[in-house]
Amino acid sequence: MEVERVQAISKLSMSINTIPYEFIRSENEQPAITTVHGEILEVPTIDLNDPDEEKLVSLIAKAGSEWGLFQIVNHGIPSEVINNLQKVGKEFFELPQEEKEVYAKPQGSKTVEGYGTQLQRELEGKKGWVDHLFHRIWPPSVINDRFWPMKPPSYREANEQYTIYLRKVADKLFKWLSLGLGLEEDAMKAAIGGDDLEYLLKINYYPPCPLPDLVLGVVAHTDMSTLTLLVPNEVPGLQVSRDGQWYDVKYIPNALIVHISDQIEIFSNGKYKAVLHRSTVNKDTTRMSWPVFLEPPSDQVIGPHPKLTGNGTLAKYKSKKYGEYVYCKLNKIPQ
Repeated sequence: MEVERVQAISKLSMSINTIPYEFIRSENEQPAITTVHGEILEVPTIDLNDPDEEKLVSLIAKAGSEWGLFQIVNHGIPSEVINNLQKVGKEFFELPQEEKEVYAKPQGSKTVEGYGTQLQRELEGKKGWVDHLFHRIWPPSVINDRFWPMKPPSYREANEQYTIYLRKVADKLFKWLSLGLGLEEDAMKAAIGGDDLEYLLKINYYPPCPLPDLVLGVVAHTDMSTLTLLVPNEVPGLQVSRDGQWYDVKYIPNALIVHISDQIEIFSNGKYKAVLHRSTVNKDTTRMSWPVFLEPPSDQVIGPHPKLTGNGTLAKYKSKKYGEYVYCKLNKIPQ
């Protein structure tokens, strides 16, 4: 059965100035109604070049506990490396449709990897205004070449270069987040998978939409993994929930956006908060983003760190294998 891609729906919708009913959100989700307008949220921005490591630890711990999201600048990833990552991703989505479908996620497959449109069935059968490409980029043992595009020819090199730099950034963040909890610097990374952590890249492609105030690219959610490190393009669209209201997040060129995700909230026994976020779309321009989800191996058991419980402090979360956690969340089974 051929799957209808949002990129194709967008072309038709833009020509007739309407959209299919299944993309129209209920009033309690529509961006026009639920967004705080005229206010761009300036989430914490942290300069990783700061030589004062104690200050960095404090800033990151504060952002992780109060926001669950922060932007990092001077992170050590050259702008050329980020530009190349964006360039090849954009070129993939501009390929003829039949060439993209070569990398489609096989029907009935249990993996998320591949080119696709819908991740999971939403309530009321609603759909997000987005196509995507998933594939793992690290470690080499989990890379499946079947889902790495051969076109453009520089796709692999651009992604491999980005991965080299990104791993260095991730290791620093795990270290500082661990220290921010009063733990040893390697405690967090060791507990969530160590060197077996899997880096899962997703490219989100949000084509223009004639009625952007009525749709969402991705619905409100927290990420399931440990951290998400995200590169956006210049088109705004990331929103976060703050005090029960939705705000646009300020775009900062060459910054990486860091999301605290579910497993770090669990590991920290709730000190760090997974950020509730969603994506909106644009009437005139394609929005894209490149999140990398840092995932524990599926059989890794994650729970609150022992030093963060006891002495009257109860564990707020159950210890559970990551694979079981993902299954429950995707199938909306209480954890």
